[in-house]
Amino acid sequence: MSYLKLSTPQLFTGTEMLDENAVLITRQDGTIEAIVPAEEAGDDIRQLEGILCPGFVNAHCHLELSHMKGLIPEHTGLVDFILQVVTKRSIHVDDILIAIENAENEMFAAGIVAVGDICNFTHSLIQKNAGRLHYHNFIEISGWNPQVAAARMEQSLHFFKVFKSCFPHHTSLSPHAPYSVSSALWDLMHPLFENQIITIHNQESKAENELFQKGTGDFIKLYEVMDIRNPSFIAVGTNSLPFYLPLLQKARQLILVHNTFISQEDIDLLLPQNLSVTFCLCPNANLYIENTLPPVDLLLKNNLNICIGTDSLASNHQLSVMEEIKTLQLHFPDIPLATLLQAATLNGAKALGMDDVLGSFEKGKKPGVVLLEKENTISRIL
Repeated sequence: MSYLKLSTPQLFTGTEMLDENAVLITRQDGTIEAIVPAEEAGDDIRQLEGILCPGFVNAHCHLELSHMKGLIPEHTGLVDFILQVVTKRSIHVDDILIAIENAENEMFAAGIVAVGDICNFTHSLIQKNAGRLHYHNFIEISGWNPQVAAARMEQSLHFFKVFKSCFPHHTSLSPHAPYSVSSALWDLMHPLFENQIITIHNQESKAENELFQKGTGDFIKLYEVMDIRNPSFIAVGTNSLPFYLPLLQKARQLILVHNTFISQEDIDLLLPQNLSVTFCLCPNANLYIENTLPPVDLLLKNNLNICIGTDSLASNHQLSVMEEIKTLQLHFPDIPLATLLQAATLNGAKALGMDDVLGSFEKGKKPGVVLLEKENTISRIL
């Protein structure tokens, strides 16, 4: 059997950074065989410059919005951003499909091997079925008006069945966000969360917390503009997270996305819970929409798991996990690179239930191999 032997000044395994004495050995198809000391690796070692790393996991993306690149200006705030997505997203399906293909090509070139993708339609299925990347498909459910709950649930279940026929182990239903799901819709969906991987947009703006604290703020204005009524909603006097967290208790894995305005009080609520939670950071999207970043240092101070997503091309200039890492390094320079790389690899793979194959250089896995070169440019090795 033929093997590849790769050596670099630094080798990140998925959990730790090794030095130039470590040699990565893989089979020709990319299956990991071992990491051994250089003196035990024998001949034909390929010497590279940079950091060898497992392929990246983009834990939160909206491929369906790829055609919206550049359509929405930066720093609108979340409420105006949502309004523009709703009013500008509809174009000819052929253009959407071309944009999805181009977006996947961009992710492939950026060293991404797996994606947690939000799905409101079936547009992305053609590209996903080509099998170039691993996908977990989150069929998104939303509807603030309780009168549409049954219809929205029926529609989402239809999409769920279509995706599940193609991705039986990596399709799940997920609520969009606390501000877009009525109690009637929660009642219909939450029994289906048991033992599933669930994701939700969490505390992406101050307005979300204000809505649940006081029943006021920009979301009320959004509902008025869109003529959406939810007379059953009553402000609970807390941030949004304490309101919906009990509804997700039976999930196997919970991915909270954005977390831009999460507080220590919210974290204190989470810590005693018997929940497997990963906090997905999408810093470039947070800067694009709200010009604000989540309290990453607070999450790490509490020893919480973080992973990394890119959000969509409607809210980002590119779909690159490495660009997200660069932004985090710029604004949180004290966070070790190894911590960020683990978030981008093994933590993301665990969050998507793919760590049996992806995320780390362990024997038998096939995680992809990328090389981080000077100025953090990416070369895909395997």
